Amino acid sequence: MHEVADVPVWVPLAYLIAGVCFILALRGLSSPESSRRGNRFGMIGMAIAVVTTLVTHEIGSLVEILIAIAIGGAIGFIIARRIAMTAMPQLVAAFHSLVGMAAVLVGAAAFLNPDAFGILGPDGEILDVSRVEMGLGVAIGAITFSGSVIAFLKLNGNMSGKPIILPLRHVINLGTLAVILGLIGYFTTDQSAWVFWTVTALSFLIGFLLIIPIGGADMPVVVSMLNSYSGWAAAAMGFTLQNTAMIITGALVGSSGAILSYIMCRAMNRSFISVISGGFGGETAIAGPAGASDRPWKRGSAEDAAFLMKQAEQVIIVPGYGMAVAQAQHALREMADMLKEEGVTVKYAIHPVAGRMPGHMNVLLAEASVPYDEVFELEDINSEFARSDVAFVIGANDVTNPSAKTDKSSPIYGMPVLDVEKAKTVLFVKRSMGGAGYAGVENELFFRDNTMMLLADAKKMVEDIVKSLG
Repeated sequence: MHEVADVPVWVPLAYLIAGVCFILALRGLSSPESSRRGNRFGMIGMAIAVVTTLVTHEIGSLVEILIAIAIGGAIGFIIARRIAMTAMPQLVAAFHSLVGMAAVLVGAAAFLNPDAFGILGPDGEILDVSRVEMGLGVAIGAITFSGSVIAFLKLNGNMSGKPIILPLRHVINLGTLAVILGLIGYFTTDQSAWVFWTVTALSFLIGFLLIIPIGGADMPVVVSMLNSYSGWAAAAMGFTLQNTAMIITGALVGSSGAILSYIMCRAMNRSFISVISGGFGGETAIAGPAGASDRPWKRGSAEDAAFLMKQAEQVIIVPGYGMAVAQAQHALREMADMLKEEGVTVKYAIHPVAGRMPGHMNVLLAEASVPYDEVFELEDINSEFARSDVAFVIGANDVTNPSAKTDKSSPIYGMPVLDVEKAKTVLFVKRSMGGAGYAGVENELFFRDNTMMLLADAKKMVEDIVKSLG
């Protein structure tokens, strides 16, 4: 596919408009309240970019391209309509893998037929700068693909969420990355096929090696980081294709994903550099017991919970992945509405990594029409637990575990957690006392004197509480 030599003046303007739409999309997605508007801007910008690219390039068969777009669009539409919110994290990981593989395939096509991409020099060989762009694009794309596949398998339960620690993994990872960069440099002097395909193969390998050691507690950061990788892969391929829209889009996705990852690393007290290198996940962590503990704990009922919350002045609700699995957000909002009718102040506390991906809980609460002004992030709500009568925890395990502050052997040690234990009473909704959180550690909160365990399916328990409030 060749780019037209004499580019019409409207083409850069169209790509600029598309870029502005993408920026507005990112701005809109920064808040649940404006997220739909942001999505619309993103779709408009992508439509402008795609149409502009098709119009300004010589293509072999427009019909084939339109058929491919229709098939891909139909598959995406069906998946988006059918996918459960609990499966959204693995869906995002799967989409990232497709972006990475697309970058690899574009790079391979450019290497096998450079004349079609307009990257041949006067000597009949691929331009040096194009070799660097191609090498980096393929490497980042392959890392994104294989890393996203591992993330998908862990999130989907096909692979254990526990860290899989390989001996000498830091040496292996750094050595492999050094070889990849060295071969990309050598590729500028020798465009032999073995160099290109070795870079590709090693990049697929390092993607697996980087993500396998990362445990479930850190998976939200992984999803965000892979999002960033997919953006940089697209940007690199944009240079190869000489397509401004891809460069702009990829750079926006890459930079925004990196910034989000940095913010999440700070929220989890992780090193940003260790995330990039795959060097986190708790090598020294000792997982707590998975079975039911024999330590004393208190059990409560829906009637107990209803009575305590009805008498409270303020209740802080802490949602987690258990709420998502049970699809309890609508019943939870109904419970909150009934409490507000009784004069109780209700707020929601969201940990930055609650659920399995950034913003997971915010989306679920927005789906249930929870008012945005009642939802607070960790740094804005943590100081209020000590002044609250009840903390109602529904399926949020690791992000409420007090041992993150004290137990140096814990895989979540150092991660800022919600200070729910400081509330006068903690009501903790959980299916059973057996089983640990996604990080594989037992929650010390279960055994505190002010904690009452509400053992049942989250949705059923909340519905029973609503009946008791009525």
